[in-house]
Amino acid sequence: MLLSRRQIPNVITAMRVLLVIPIAVGLYYEEYRNALFLFFVAGVSDALDGFLARRFNWRSRFGAIADPLADKLLLVTAFLFLTLNGQIFLWLMLLVFLRDLVIVAGALAYHYLRGAYDMNPTWLGKLNTLIQIAFVLMIMLHQAGVAMPVAALIWGPWLVALITAASGMHYVILWGRKFMAGRVAERLDSR
Repeated sequence: MLLSRRQIPNVITAMRVLLVIPIAVGLYYEEYRNALFLFFVAGVSDALDGFLARRFNWRSRFGAIADPLADKLLLVTAFLFLTLNGQIFLWLMLLVFLRDLVIVAGALAYHYLRGAYDMNPTWLGKLNTLIQIAFVLMIMLHQAGVAMPVAALIWGPWLVALITAASGMHYVILWGRKFMAGRVAERLDSR
């Protein structure tokens, strides 16, 4: 059976997930131009699947979950291999990973303790992703031979660390409040 048009964004997302492998290989072997090109293709595919899903209302639960996971997998892979190559500080990679781990653990805990929830990123979460992508691109461009401002290379890790920590704390506070509001509502209902 052929795929319906509604599945095109999901197929594009799946292809973006597959791009993680050659990007990881390119970064591992320090072939930054190739990795950069594939990273760009992944970015275009992300924009395309999002456009198609919104424009033609080809949204799906799978796409709502898989699209941000594909983006996160791409970013985590880039951080990991750039750290292994000595381009990103180990402490920064660990901070980025810790934030994601806290968010996933919090979402799972909320799901099992309270019930279903919407996976909507906050504005700070979106800003965090944008800053992390810009930082990874800056490092890859620099390693590919494109001159980057020295100040950006020096202060970039600190900006990423600040926004990553702020975004992680924001999610903890937001979901903590949501959890507590649900508990208060339960207590009021039980009276």
